[in-house]
Amino acid sequence: MGLCAELPSLSWLSQTPEAALNGIRKIVEEVIADMTNNGEPVPEPIASRHFSGKFMVRIPPDVHRQLTIQAAEAGVSLNRLASAKLSH
Repeated sequence: MGLCAELPSLSWLSQTPEAALNGIRKIVEEVIADMTNNGEPVPEPIASRHFSGKFMVRIPPDVHRQLTIQAAEAGVSLNRLASAKLSH
């Protein structure tokens, strides 16, 4: 199944991954052309967006404590530990 994160109502079902990718690319191209012709805003591609590298996440206090202990034992900041865990 081919999907497009920026246009979640679109999908393309096919027998092979390659055919699904080609199908979703074609339908996305057609929908974007239609949106442009009708003066509708076209979603910005995720790959083109600027990201600050910061986001806030809320966790239970006991998990916060455990992570702080792990970071201290590893000799790294809590931020570095969390970044390493999230990147795996």
